[in-house]
Amino acid sequence: MLGGTFIVYALLVATNLGEFWPFSIYPMFSQAGRSWVRTIVRDVSDRPVAPQDWTPVDMESLDGLPYALDPVGINQNDVANFVSKSSQWTPQRTEAIRRVYREALKDRTLLVYRAQGTLLEGGDITVAFTPYVLMSPDSTWLHPEVVR
Repeated sequence: MLGGTFIVYALLVATNLGEFWPFSIYPMFSQAGRSWVRTIVRDVSDRPVAPQDWTPVDMESLDGLPYALDPVGINQNDVANFVSKSSQWTPQRTEAIRRVYREALKDRTLLVYRAQGTLLEGGDITVAFTPYVLMSPDSTWLHPEVVR
């Protein structure tokens, strides 16, 4: 019986690229040591709207004030997936990200940062925050590396 369990487990892991369901849903098991990407949204309404300096910064240098997503019904993971998996920003993609923040963009300017974390030698972690999308009520600027 134990041998049969190992065979079934091996077949399931082999067909799922090394990930087996009980472990794959937990990033600590399925993605340990890999770089990760999330997003942080900041309200930058208090400064003049102009094309952004797109240089990555650390957490202490983030512009603006935090913009909370949960109270306005936006799922942070959805935004992170949208940003991390969009390699080509077409006009349709740009409009889609604006639709996510439609209500907020009526009276504020938002800056979406792409936060990329990396595990360094020795177990330290570094996170770089790259300004990615700047949205005002009437305009959108994208990081130059994604503009196509």
